[in-house]
Amino acid sequence: PTITMTTTYPSSPTRQFHRQSSATGGAPASSKPLSTDISSYAYTRTPSSLITLATCNLNQWALDFDGNASRILTSCQIAKDQHASYRLGPELELCGYGCEDHFLEQDTFDHCWESLVRLLDEGASDGLVCDFGMPVLHGGVRYNCRVICYNRRVLLIRPKTAMADNGNYREGRYFTAYTAPTTSGGSERHLLPTHFANKFGQRDVPFGLHYITCADGTTIGCESCEELWTPQSSHIDLALRGVEIIGNGSGSHHELRKLSTRMELMINATRKCGGVYLYSNQRGCDGSRTYYDGCAMIVVNGRIVAQAPQFDVQDVHVVTATVDLDDVRSYRASQPSFGIQAA
Repeated sequence: PTITMTTTYPSSPTRQFHRQSSATGGAPASSKPLSTDISSYAYTRTPSSLITLATCNLNQWALDFDGNASRILTSCQIAKDQHASYRLGPELELCGYGCEDHFLEQDTFDHCWESLVRLLDEGASDGLVCDFGMPVLHGGVRYNCRVICYNRRVLLIRPKTAMADNGNYREGRYFTAYTAPTTSGGSERHLLPTHFANKFGQRDVPFGLHYITCADGTTIGCESCEELWTPQSSHIDLALRGVEIIGNGSGSHHELRKLSTRMELMINATRKCGGVYLYSNQRGCDGSRTYYDGCAMIVVNGRIVAQAPQFDVQDVHVVTATVDLDDVRSYRASQPSFGIQAA
């Protein structure tokens, strides 16, 4: 069961697609991720299993909407210069992670949409799948979301399902953990702001625990920060559903030995389930008392293939890696127990 979009995007820098036709289908009632399928396209170049992916450290500041957008634009341009097809950014990167009670104000949400309009209007997503982090007000409820865009269109809004409320974190004060509805087929649509619709001609977008399916079968999913640390992490079900690329936009502050724990979680996740796991983090103080220590990285089948610095003075640091998705498919196929649980 799929939800077919009307927007195309390439899943690797060696491929380009043009639209031929589209069809829509229903989805079963479930809290599991649904596929947002972008299909029925024809190749204009020879397909390849190679794909270049980008993630980044960004020195974002709470409520610095103009500065945050400028740094995001810079990271997108660097990703394009390095021939990436997909760019992952940190959690709540449009407004900054440490907005605290400003998340309770409508202006914060409105300014984030204004920043997203600017990003798309200035070409951040032209030819590049961009996974942005921003808060979204949906159905009167505040959610911490991933917003996936391509070619000046929003493909998917994916809300966070587990709030960080331990230690220095108080996300439950500002946001609600998302639970997929049992009605309407487990699928929702989010009505985009009027100024966004007038600018780009898009009125609504899928909202929920979906993932992206490309024309050639390449799949991209989301896991957000705290979800990696939970017993029933989102990446487990995504992997069992065949998702090959998982992006985790985080706002993780520095603690002694915390980086080692993060790395172990991502290495073990991909060692057990296979796949490509991208991690992005803020780097700096964000106007608060905590220091976010970057270390964006890309992990493939239990091995780190790219990693950004932990302590750095650059406002924008982008790392990329070209990976072979056939390695992911072969890795998973080599584990009979994975196949049994995925079947």
